[in-house]
Amino acid sequence: MNTVDLVVIGGGPAGMAAAIEAYKNGINDILIIERDNELGGILQQCIHNGFGLHIFGEELTGPEYADRFAKEVGKLGIHFKLKTMVLNISKDKVVTVVNSSDGLLNIKAKAIVLAMGCRERTRGALNIPGLRPAGIYTAGAAQRFVNMEGYLPGKEVVILGSGDIGLIMARRMTLEGAKVKMVCELLPYSGGLTRNIVQCLDDYDIPLKLSHTVINIHGKERLEGITIAKVDQNRKPIKETYEYVSCDTLLLSVGLIPENELSHELGIKMDRVTSGPVVTESMETSVEGVFACGNVVHVHDLVDFVTAESRLAGRCAARYISDNKKIKQEDTIKTIAGEGIRYVVPHLINKELVQDENKLYFRVVDVKKNVNIVLKSKGKVIYSKKRPKVAPGEMESIKLTNKILDAMAEGEDLVVMLEKQ
Repeated sequence: MNTVDLVVIGGGPAGMAAAIEAYKNGINDILIIERDNELGGILQQCIHNGFGLHIFGEELTGPEYADRFAKEVGKLGIHFKLKTMVLNISKDKVVTVVNSSDGLLNIKAKAIVLAMGCRERTRGALNIPGLRPAGIYTAGAAQRFVNMEGYLPGKEVVILGSGDIGLIMARRMTLEGAKVKMVCELLPYSGGLTRNIVQCLDDYDIPLKLSHTVINIHGKERLEGITIAKVDQNRKPIKETYEYVSCDTLLLSVGLIPENELSHELGIKMDRVTSGPVVTESMETSVEGVFACGNVVHVHDLVDFVTAESRLAGRCAARYISDNKKIKQEDTIKTIAGEGIRYVVPHLINKELVQDENKLYFRVVDVKKNVNIVLKSKGKVIYSKKRPKVAPGEMESIKLTNKILDAMAEGEDLVVMLEKQ
């Protein structure tokens, strides 16, 4: 059995950032395991710019951003295995992997960082009536076809869901010569960043139909068209609004799910809202010595936030390996999603272990205007910030300053909530 100090599962931006930070904090025996052909993860197919403004202070494309970390991994001599699939993680941190060169391999680790990212919801999760014609793709699959494989999936396109990938693919398909007829969104607001709505839809006169969904798929061999409908407050289709739209391609951008099969099998405590692990301020899960970061914990808007969170996980994993001390969770403060808040990460905070990068990340439930984002401890307001508008599509954060930490009552929950101004 091979032994290493730290195994990082996932060679995307989260995994590479965690590995690099652990190396810089004294852990040299590191192995990154990546199932794809190269390091970089999903960023390799994200050829649009907008990455790196927070981390590097400049706009980079996805491959450029990933390349900076991949080069540093190589420069530091951090080992990695590509085209390698993790099959299982045992309680005593034995990682079972398989690839074509090593076959089946067991690797014993002192600590593990989970950085598997997330995946897209597919048509099967939506139960849209109709046959199974060619021409129905997730937005991410279409992005890979266009940007990496050199294939154009179709010429007349409808996009269901206004997540960031769907918005970006509306622009990308248009630039490649396809006609994007519309973007339909079930909710009364977009699920993507405002900048993507402006740059990807408004700039190309692509209609965004809010409170609309696809209720039927037409075609046998190839998609011929779809039926869309407006939905009521209960998200039920309104019969009088049925409309047939001819198209040969339907792209689905209907949400991302953290890739957590390994986490479930390991018995990690999970958050039902995020579908990711419950983590501490150190990004440690409920299983001792197993850390998690990036989209495997909760779906982020910006890769810069993923990097900051992953550096924290790598540093804390290095500390765990060096000290081999498990922090008792009874010493921690629970974070609670209060009025108007969908979830909060991290879930547990030990005030003594909070570092400069530590922030509370959270999403709101609904679009709200003129509200205060409030932190309460023992019923007392310890932080308040005015916001003209908040939306579920844009993640919010609060830096855990010394002032906030000093005001947090020991043994009391920390509540994040919205209040009207």
